[in-house]
Amino acid sequence: MRWTVKPIPTQETIDHLAKELKVENLIAQLLIQRGITNYDEAKAFFRPELSHLHDPYLMKDMDKAVVRIEHAMQEEENILIYGDYDVDGTTSVALVSSFLLEFYPNVATYIPDRYLEGYGISFQGIDFAADNDISLIIALDCGVKALDQIAYAKQKGIDVIVCDHHRPGDTLPDAVAILDPKQEACPYPYKELCGCGVGFKLIQALGVRLGKTIHDLVPFLDLVATAIAADIVPITGENRVMAHYGLQVINSNPRIGFKAIIDQIKKKELTITDVVFIIAPRINAAGRMKHGQHAVELLTAADFLTAQRFAQEIEVFNAERKTLDQEITEEALLQIQENSEEDRFTSVVYKENWHKGVIGIVASRLTETYYRPTLVFTKSGDKLAASARSVKGFDIYNALEGCSDWLEQFGGHMYAAGLTLMEEQYEQFKTQFEKVVAETIDPKLLQPEITIDAKINLDQITPKLMRILKQFAPFGPGNMTPIFMAEGVMDSGYARGVGEDEKHLKCALYQFGSAPIGAIGFNLGNKIDRVKNGKPFDAVFSLDENEWNGAVSLQLKLRDIR
Repeated sequence: MRWTVKPIPTQETIDHLAKELKVENLIAQLLIQRGITNYDEAKAFFRPELSHLHDPYLMKDMDKAVVRIEHAMQEEENILIYGDYDVDGTTSVALVSSFLLEFYPNVATYIPDRYLEGYGISFQGIDFAADNDISLIIALDCGVKALDQIAYAKQKGIDVIVCDHHRPGDTLPDAVAILDPKQEACPYPYKELCGCGVGFKLIQALGVRLGKTIHDLVPFLDLVATAIAADIVPITGENRVMAHYGLQVINSNPRIGFKAIIDQIKKKELTITDVVFIIAPRINAAGRMKHGQHAVELLTAADFLTAQRFAQEIEVFNAERKTLDQEITEEALLQIQENSEEDRFTSVVYKENWHKGVIGIVASRLTETYYRPTLVFTKSGDKLAASARSVKGFDIYNALEGCSDWLEQFGGHMYAAGLTLMEEQYEQFKTQFEKVVAETIDPKLLQPEITIDAKINLDQITPKLMRILKQFAPFGPGNMTPIFMAEGVMDSGYARGVGEDEKHLKCALYQFGSAPIGAIGFNLGNKIDRVKNGKPFDAVFSLDENEWNGAVSLQLKLRDIR
């Protein structure tokens, strides 16, 4: 890995903030690196307030959206809440539908079938709306590029409100209202909302008209926090506030569907990392293995027995997903090796019977292994569909734009995207994608980077430091867990490999004059000889708490050593 130490602020800046906040210089340095330079900014960071959320009516077209929904309710129209089949989409649908159903009965939900309809608004979904006398569709986490589908809906007398957070194309669809902070003409001050976050701004705006305060909407933030975590959007600004309060809801008074999942995993207090790795994959598993509607049913369940039944089903889906993910990853790695493609700038693999529901996960696994922009294709009807994943610092969406002549459609973000093409275009596309990436990527981005916040000595690690660092949470893009580097550390003599095939490293490290501190290095078992040879080495780590037999102790979570 490339080790990159963040620039250290000037000593004068550090001293000034440390004095103003009455904290140690190390804490001041970490805060400045996060853009926090005075008392008020620090207070907003450590004590997020609901009052920090922006006025939803600052979002372009919000007034149009609210007026159209109010008109639909006055005229007793049928409303369809339509969302994508992933975590962001299903939580969005659960959020907006459960809010509207509190005071208006004519509300239905629709999640497209991943395999029969694909991503986003489908013609089949619009036909469903027409067949069921639905005259208003609220599309969540999708729609900003659905020009043909929304035109088709209009032909059938159906209005569409788009709530999206993906990058729009050059032309916007002919919708009644488009809520998307990333559209050029939108003055909304925070651009990094997820789809569920845009959905929350919509219910916040409707709530204003219904006499509801922001405090009345807090119970919905468990859904928003889950979507923020799963969609890997920056945990800054509004997202940080909503994630903070949403986690409180998940841990104190979660909706019945979350409670059913948490009861199965038997974990006391969930962090944002737990939401990413425990709750989100289970919600996602419904859309991957069966149908996303199962996730909506779980998240909107009104009684615990129903929620338990859906949670148990989803647990089975998740187990199936894990097995498939492992099998397909092994096949994909073999394909890269057999075709001698280890030296390419990209990884592009295809097999017609790979399960479409897990190709995104497989793309992430391949990116971890070869660390380069990756596409995993499978057959989808008469076309090929792919999930794309990128490496830090490289915009895969832009790279796909450079290959758009070979694509039927594509959409997504800087680091993750989806696309479809005709099978006969695959080889030409593959060649062009490799060419575009080779010409535009900085070669150093093909080596994984670990960004270090600060160099420290081990004797600086104290329970007090840990208590303050825990208040930096929730962690995520834009506010990552602080990473430290200690130079000239040694093992106290107890280093050993642990876990299956001893692939993890467990040891206790010290510097001259410091007490040993326990350390665990996941997937670092292959470096044990460097630790045991008695020579000093440098270590990069985050701080963690290890709970064993009821006792809690500080430990280093090793990221790399050299």
